[in-house]
Amino acid sequence: MSDRRIDEDKRATLRRFAALGAATPLVGLGGGDESDDSSKSSDARDAIVGYVAATPGAHFSKVRDDLQLGTGETQYHLRNLVDDGTLDVRRDGDYKRFFPAKRFSEFEQVALGYLRRDTPRGMLIHLLRDPDATGSKLADTLDVSRATVSTYAKELDSVGLLSREDGYAVSEPETVITLLIRYADSFGTDAAAFANDAAGFIRFDP
Repeated sequence: MSDRRIDEDKRATLRRFAALGAATPLVGLGGGDESDDSSKSSDARDAIVGYVAATPGAHFSKVRDDLQLGTGETQYHLRNLVDDGTLDVRRDGDYKRFFPAKRFSEFEQVALGYLRRDTPRGMLIHLLRDPDATGSKLADTLDVSRATVSTYAKELDSVGLLSREDGYAVSEPETVITLLIRYADSFGTDAAAFANDAAGFIRFDP
């Protein structure tokens, strides 16, 4: 792919997410007469805001790579957006995850962080589909070892997303389902399939 094509793809990606970001309060208020460099910086800033709004819980590398930005550029804008109160940041092990400011509760931020990991997301989705699933069944379904399921189950329990008192049970399942459906397109294909099937297993009790 030529450098020109790469640059065009990057600009298209930035414009797409900048359109979302520019609609966010406190973003895109810099004024009209901007230099070309200043305009590009504003586009990158707005694109990050729009991207995080559509992909809450994304970590630094994902923001940088999906928006095709440089490391220093991404660090600069994320730091300023956190400092000016546009974004919230949460430490998640080795990651820093970013969220639109004041939009999510602590539980929702934690849930979104784990839903962005393949195996924990798969476990939560399968347990929402089949609350009686055992550790062995989860391991077979997800094609991982039983030890991997046990490790993640312990971790999910410790952060309040899973109860292990009587088998495995998803904590606050309505909240987890809502996050999965609302942001399905930003997760993997398993979340998209779950969202498509959701009407079939969500009961409505008037």
